[in-house]
Amino acid sequence: HLRTVPADVSRPDYAETADPVSETRSKLQQITATYSPGEVETLRRCCRVARGALDAVVRAVRPGVTTEELDKICHAYITAHGGYPSPLNYYNFPKACCTSVNEVICHGIPDARPLRDGDIVNIDVTAYIYGYHGDLNETVLVGGGCDDKTKHLLMTAYKCLQKGIEQVRPGSRYRDIGEEVTKLATRRQCSVVKSYCGHGIGTLFHCAPNIPHYAKNKAVGAMKEGHVFTIEPMINAGDWRDVTWPDGWTAVTKDGKWSAQYEHTMVVTADGV
Repeated sequence: HLRTVPADVSRPDYAETADPVSETRSKLQQITATYSPGEVETLRRCCRVARGALDAVVRAVRPGVTTEELDKICHAYITAHGGYPSPLNYYNFPKACCTSVNEVICHGIPDARPLRDGDIVNIDVTAYIYGYHGDLNETVLVGGGCDDKTKHLLMTAYKCLQKGIEQVRPGSRYRDIGEEVTKLATRRQCSVVKSYCGHGIGTLFHCAPNIPHYAKNKAVGAMKEGHVFTIEPMINAGDWRDVTWPDGWTAVTKDGKWSAQYEHTMVVTADGV
């Protein structure tokens, strides 16, 4: 049973059907959109709602809280601000956000498992409002019981996002993000997931360009002013390989070691990002 969305909230096409037809058929799967300053301003307003939802969820993280309760907060915040939680019913995803605990890399489905002291949880939020999607995520420590190894993993993931952002400017090649992210992760004895990438975003949830975070990738194209996309490196404490659970969504590390991630939506500007 999907949580209800108020009738006056504008919905993406997949909200009822689970099939994002406009996305799969769009020419923006091949061509990167260039957004005007006015469109970028609307996108910023959308991203502020997503940021507020993520902040509200993070404030509720503590031992004993279930990820289902966190999802409830995310859903309530976005819909109260007039938005639609983008993951909801996207290819049948059943919740408003992704909650990825410990060895879960991404796309964890909120459930009834209480968080425990010493866990880590990534909360990935996307809001659809004003005709745009805004996407970001953070990994946070649960309680005070996390060890230094775990803190090192989270700091590595955060630094990898920052290193990726440093590459963003007109003329930069999309493939270079992965080179720099991997250099940093390797130097800090961590690995970079290869199965999941950053992506173009805007009027569609996922579109061109494709942003791999690993080295020697084959991403095409260079950045131009007005391009909009996410950078979201998934960093593992052990090996980079992943497996997917039978639910078809939950991606976990193959070796069971933990994984962390941070994400922002970028706009390429004349002087960088």
